Amino acid sequence: MDRHPIFDIIANDSSSSSDDEVEMIIRFAIEEERLNSGGGSRQKRSRTYIRRDFVQATERIFRDYFAEPPLYSPNMFRRRFRMSRPLFLRIKSMLEATEPYFVQRRNAAGRLGLSSLQKMTAAIRMLAYGTTADLCDEYVKIGETTAMKCLKKFVKAVVSNFSEEYLRSPTNNDIARLLALGESRGFPGMLGSIDCMHWKWKNCPTAWQGNFTGHIREPTIILEAVASYDLWIWHAFFGLPGSHNDINVLERSSVFTELAEGRAPSVNYSINGNNYTMGYYLADGIYPPWATFVKTIPSPQGPKKSHFAKKQEEARKDVERAFGVLQSRFAIVRGPARFYQTETLKEIMMACIILHNMIVEDERDINEVERGDYEQLNETTLDPVSHAPTLEFMDFIRRHRQIRDRETHSQLQSEPCGALVGTT
Repeated sequence: MDRHPIFDIIANDSSSSSDDEVEMIIRFAIEEERLNSGGGSRQKRSRTYIRRDFVQATERIFRDYFAEPPLYSPNMFRRRFRMSRPLFLRIKSMLEATEPYFVQRRNAAGRLGLSSLQKMTAAIRMLAYGTTADLCDEYVKIGETTAMKCLKKFVKAVVSNFSEEYLRSPTNNDIARLLALGESRGFPGMLGSIDCMHWKWKNCPTAWQGNFTGHIREPTIILEAVASYDLWIWHAFFGLPGSHNDINVLERSSVFTELAEGRAPSVNYSINGNNYTMGYYLADGIYPPWATFVKTIPSPQGPKKSHFAKKQEEARKDVERAFGVLQSRFAIVRGPARFYQTETLKEIMMACIILHNMIVEDERDINEVERGDYEQLNETTLDPVSHAPTLEFMDFIRRHRQIRDRETHSQLQSEPCGALVGTT
């Protein structure tokens, strides 16, 4: 190793330097030599610039999946993108029209940047396979930080553009179809099944882990959902800590808000001559005995009650099937969440549910689709605040009590012994 020139300076000027100055200069020289030689724990890190060919990557994606004919068949496109190619192109057109980030541009040097095909492919691959952002680099040619940004922009754009249509409450036509389907299965008045799902949160902050840890023994975030037989998810409430149970989530969710406020479409059906004006959801035993829930009969006695319990438990699995299909299509909600912000996790979950409903609609038999015009809510001016009981407030209280009526719940549970689901 060559001698550091500082030692020659010290030797020539040792008479005029104090001992403290000499010691400080020697320490500085030793530390500089150690860093230059690569020794110690602190090494110099140089950032490597990777020149990715964005144009070639876009052309490769186009030839593989969008050319005529494409390299890979439509079935392989469906398997890898979790949706059909026309649905993918529909989402792409909407994002390009509403979100400037997905429009391909040139940078200051005149070089073409990332295309919408690259950005959407990276985001959907991360949602579908649950992979890390770094794995998108080899095929899509997008860096890790850029892939993360693509995912966040994609889910936010999907929620803002499609939530009104694909995460809506049932309309009159939807309710008529759901009631007809429920009656054909032996449950007149059934609108679907309700349950909760836990999503593990790997990177939950340490200070929050006690609040988000429940019976799963790991930090989780809860999703409450209502699903029908065709796996369409009609209601989704996400974000409560995993320490809550299904009853706590129900008290905070908005599943019955429109019904309590009188804005829900009317539901009328009759069983054994008894008329009902509210639909119900099939639920498991933890839910309260309200008029809007039909639960199984614990320890049923006799063939009729046993038959009802069996049919109820079979039909209630619709929401479990929806959870399974959602996690199968989008592995990101099956594995542990690796993001740190709850807002990002909520947007990812809502975007996956919206995409799930879009796929359900796209793959549904055209003869079974009964789509009506969606109701447009008109803007209304706020009424002045009244401190006296108003008719609207009294109606809200009345409907709120009807939702939680235990007698109606018991009556619905006893109806099956005569007419509901039938007997053999």
